[in-house]
Amino acid sequence: KYTKFSIYYYWINSLDQKIPISARSEDVPIPSGEENKTAALSYDYKIMPLENTSSTGTYYCQVKWNDIQKMGKGVFVLIRDTGYINTSYGWEILVTLTVLLAILSITATALLLWKRK
Repeated sequence: KYTKFSIYYYWINSLDQKIPISARSEDVPIPSGEENKTAALSYDYKIMPLENTSSTGTYYCQVKWNDIQKMGKGVFVLIRDTGYINTSYGWEILVTLTVLLAILSITATALLLWKRK
């Protein structure tokens, strides 16, 4: 009953549309003496090529037996254009703020000392 099954690969894009990628049927023979035992089989699938940034989304694998369906949790893939540079200014902002506070602190100290004289 469970030796014949189908594997479906699809992705859900940013518009929540389910887009099929590939499907295949499997018929796995059971070796003699292995009946009524649990088996785990691995199937790798490469999604190539990812054409452009619109291919960003969550990719899923689903297996269907006669009356049973099992779906994976999905893998989110973020695709960026060639030459993309991640623009994170966190470190620069921290250094700028530290320098600014240091300058204000020195200026305030100098003004206090100047007023005392």
